[in-house]
Amino acid sequence: MSAEPVQPTTTPNRRSELLAIAAGLFASKGFKNTTVRDIADAAGILSGSLYHHFDSKESMVDEILSTFQHELFGRYDAILVSDDDARTKLERAVEVSFEAIDQHRDEVAIFQNEAAYLGGFERFAYLAERNAQSREVWITLLDDGVRTGALRADLDIELTYRFLRDTVWVAVAWYRPGGKLAHTDVARQYLTILLDGIAQPRHTTQGDKS
Repeated sequence: MSAEPVQPTTTPNRRSELLAIAAGLFASKGFKNTTVRDIADAAGILSGSLYHHFDSKESMVDEILSTFQHELFGRYDAILVSDDDARTKLERAVEVSFEAIDQHRDEVAIFQNEAAYLGGFERFAYLAERNAQSREVWITLLDDGVRTGALRADLDIELTYRFLRDTVWVAVAWYRPGGKLAHTDVARQYLTILLDGIAQPRHTTQGDKS
């Protein structure tokens, strides 16, 4: 009587390793261009073995994105309900965003590059909900800043939100962990530009008629 084949055991560590490998490939090659075989080859296993851990690459990217966003928005929620003043909350939100780019670069890149495509599938409908939630976070922070006098009253809130969103998250395209600037340095520079500007104040000279 022959022994039945032993099925691979899925440990939490192995599962995390496979998800990290998949995330790197999805971020660099694109979700559509990455095959199950690509993931298996990078992991040093047979394609069939990967199915003992995940039923599809869609399941893998689903877990990658949902886990990352649950963590990120949990941190945003903590900022919103904190007792910090409006400016500090805005600063913390920018810092948390750059920390996410530093520690979860692949996940951020996948969301930036693939959300529109994945959102066309029912199982990824939550991505649109997360986009709406993100907008609500930043709009709330900006509204509170204007209301409390921490930010200028003449700000176009919607335009400022779009500027913030695009300038922060596009950094995933060039920022590299371990480079010349740490993510905290980049965040502080962005905040200086955002909140204090880049121009020196104009000083009135004796020759000015105004």
